[in-house]
Amino acid sequence: MTDLQAILDSIYTELQPRIGEGRVADYIPELAKIDPAQFGLSVVTVDGKVHSVGNAAVPFSIQSISKVFMLTLALGKVGEGLWKRVGREPSGNAFNSIVQLEQEAGIPRNPFINAGAIAVADVVLAGHEPREAIGEFLRFVRYLADDETVTIDDKVAKSETQTASAISHSPISCVPTRTSIIRSSTCSASIFTSARYR
Repeated sequence: MTDLQAILDSIYTELQPRIGEGRVADYIPELAKIDPAQFGLSVVTVDGKVHSVGNAAVPFSIQSISKVFMLTLALGKVGEGLWKRVGREPSGNAFNSIVQLEQEAGIPRNPFINAGAIAVADVVLAGHEPREAIGEFLRFVRYLADDETVTIDDKVAKSETQTASAISHSPISCVPTRTSIIRSSTCSASIFTSARYR
C-alpha cells in the first residue's frame, strides 16, 4: 500500500525552498493580506482517512474552485441546456477577460472564466434571491465535504464584490438583464470566498 503521508511529507520538503515565491491575488484587497509563505496539502482517501502537511488546517478562500460546485448545481437544474448559455471551449485569455464576450455575442467560452461563472450563477439564481442561492451552494459543499464549518468569509466577499464591478457592466447576452448580471456577479463573488475552517 502507498504511504500517502510519506509522499506528502516528501513533496512539502522538496518545495520548502520555493515557499514564498508565489504571489497572492493582490487585486482583491482582502486577499492581498494573506501570508504568501503559507503552504499546505491534504489528501482524503475514499475510506475517509486524512493525510495532511504544512498549513493544511488554515482556513482559506476557495476562489475559482467554487466554479466546479456551481457548475454541478446548474447542470442539476437545467442539464444539457446549460451549454446554450455557456460554452465548453478553452478561452486562451485570462480568467477575468471580457474581450471574447464582445466578439462572441455575449456567450462565455466556458464556465470556468469569470463571465461563464456569472452565467452559471444566473442559472442557480433563477427565481431565487442571492442569499437563497448562496445557501444552496453552502449546503451542497458542506454535504460533499461532510463539514458544517464551511462558510462565506464576509470580508473577502465584500472585497470581491468591489472588484467585480467591471464584468457586471459587460454584455453577457446569456444573462437576461443588467440586474441579473449584477445579482449573478454578486452571488459569484460571495461564493468565491467560501472558506473551510477546521
